[in-house]
This record gives sequence, C-alpha cells and structure tokens, in this order.
Amino acid sequence: MPAPTTTLDLLWGTAQRSRRGPKPSLTLERIVAGAIEHADAEGLASLSMQRLAERLGCAKMALYRYVPGKAELEALMLDTALGAAPDPAAVSGGEEPWRAHLRAWAMAMFERMLAHPWAHGLALGIRPVGPNEVGWMESALTTLAGSGLTGAEGLDTIALLAGHVRGLALQAAAAAGDGSMEAALGRQVSQALAARADRYPRTVAAFTESGPPGARDNALDFGIDRILDGLGVLIARRHLNGRRTLRPGLSASFDGHVAEVRRGLGDHGDVRRRCRPREGG
Repeated sequence: MPAPTTTLDLLWGTAQRSRRGPKPSLTLERIVAGAIEHADAEGLASLSMQRLAERLGCAKMALYRYVPGKAELEALMLDTALGAAPDPAAVSGGEEPWRAHLRAWAMAMFERMLAHPWAHGLALGIRPVGPNEVGWMESALTTLAGSGLTGAEGLDTIALLAGHVRGLALQAAAAAGDGSMEAALGRQVSQALAARADRYPRTVAAFTESGPPGARDNALDFGIDRILDGLGVLIARRHLNGRRTLRPGLSASFDGHVAEVRRGLGDHGDVRRRCRPREGG
C-alpha cells in the first residue's frame, strides 16, 4: 500500500501518480489555479473543496484524487502565488549590485502580496515550504554572499524586508478604491481630531504639513531604503574590520559606505589604522 501523500510531496512534485487509464480531465495545476482565482475574487475564507469543485465543474470527490484536503491545497496556493524570485544576475542599476537586487526583491514581493492579499496569512508560522518560497530565500542570500554577513544575519535581512513589504501590501489592499493610504488615514485622523487638535498637535501637523514631491505615500520606498542603508553600514564596518573576505566584485561597491562609517566614527584620518590592534597589545 503506497504511503499517504504529504504536503511536501505535493509541493516538491514527489507524489506518486498513476499513469494508467485515460488522460484525466483535472490536473493539480488546474486545481491550484482555480483555488487562487477564487481566493483573489472572493477571499480565502470562502474557499471550500465544494465551492472549488463547482468552479472547476467537477465532483468534490474528484479533487481528493489530487490533494488530500484544504490545508495541503493552501500550501500549494501560497507557493504558486509567490512564483519565481527575481534572478540576482538579471538586476541592474546605478547602485551597488546587492542593494539593487534586494530592492528589486522587496518590490517584487510587494507586488505578489498585493495581488494575493490572502497569501499573507498563509505565510505565517512554522509550516512546510515549497520550491518557490525557498527560491526567494536563495535569491536574497545569493546576492549577500561574500558581503561579510553571517547566514543568520542574511535570514534576518529577509525577515526584515519581507515583514515591511507584506505589512504595507496588506494596508494597500485594504485601502483599494479609497485613494492613497496616507490620504485615507489622514481623513480618518482629521475627523477624529477635529475638536482635539490641541491634544495631538504633532500628529495633526504631520498629516497637514506640505512636503517635497513624493514625500507622501512613500512608506514602502522609505522603509526599504532605510533597511538597506543600515545593512550597508553594517557591511562596510565588517569590510573595514577585515572580519570577512569579500568577493572581488563587492569591494569597490562599498566605497560609499566606507565613507559613511568614517564620518560616523568621527575619524578624519586613517580608519583602518585605528581599527588594527596595537602591537604588543
């Protein structure tokens, strides 16, 4: 008797399939695509095996020949919705290669989560992961290879970027059709504080003051930039201290960050000399 098909079997394509008989009218890919279409249109909470069967024009029991239940189906939906991660070698720009790629990585993640807001809830917690989700990790870690960051720090970088973009994607999805997120929130705050502005002057000022073009509704880019700024300073410090050996292509790209570290240390001389241990010390 064959072993039961697990979620990992389905995600990684190792499930055993019978090749006997006529070609089936259903496929696992068609089932997952139908489930994603339903979740995009009506939300994940309304998805059931019965409703999916109705959408696909088949009997409910026919679905169970391909997927054991809704939990396994949701795992497949998430991995399919994420799709392939950006290729580090395909990203180009006027900034450091690692920074350009991580920016493209974060923006692509935002677009995927914005297109499928239900996927955010499925991405939480400890659960089986599929090839696309692991591919996103591999993509980000590849561009950080040789940067001086440890593997754990690379994973923390992924968590930080993913948390930022997923949170804003949820906000953007919730505010769909209500104009900009910041403007919509500003209207709500203005109504709440109409007679209480004296108690919250800084909040009122933050929503009403004018700023340079692009200053509003810039939380996504602003957050990505600040995360990458901090990461750049850390990488530059590692470079200065000689704690890691950088791959050849990275050294030149860190010159700007080296200058930032020098200014931050208040050193107008030779930072590298100051960082070396004294002889006999």
